[in-house]
Amino acid sequence: MMNAQDIKNGTCIRLDGRLYFCIEFLHVKPGKGNTFMRTKLKDVVDGRVLERRFNIGEKLEDVRVERRDYQYLYADGDDDIFMNNETFEQITISRDLVTGADYMKEGDIVSVVSDASTETVLYAEMPVKTTLKITYTEPGLKGDTATNTLKPATVETGATVRVPLFINEGELIEVDTRDGSYVGRVKA
Repeated sequence: MMNAQDIKNGTCIRLDGRLYFCIEFLHVKPGKGNTFMRTKLKDVVDGRVLERRFNIGEKLEDVRVERRDYQYLYADGDDDIFMNNETFEQITISRDLVTGADYMKEGDIVSVVSDASTETVLYAEMPVKTTLKITYTEPGLKGDTATNTLKPATVETGATVRVPLFINEGELIEVDTRDGSYVGRVKA
């Protein structure tokens, strides 16, 4: 158990039978009345954000989480197979629990967050930026760099990314895995 005033960003708590990560907190001391904590909590399962207020001294059930790096091996239907690089143990994680799964290729290292007491996987997340090769896009025309126009491009994982007109097939680009946006060109 932990006190409400101990909540920080990244703290995981169990509330109403569900797991939540604190993504924002504010210690509020009004002119009149008791001090309280105003928090934004993100549901681990469905990603919904909940705003909740806790009185100082209120007891909350904290959950100890572990974050480990795993290597992506291959897809098996709706599941993905990952390997721990230290113990070589393989685990299966449902694709909907992996953030940025559309931009994941074999050999990528992902961060897997699990409940330390029950060893259940809460979620896995790709690094914020990843480098991918473009497998198909319409050819760019010389002089098409004046406007900020984007065109669709298919990357090696099969996902579609909107890229500037001057990007051609076979080039390496950097992609933000949170929203699938183009970050920049990568020099080989």
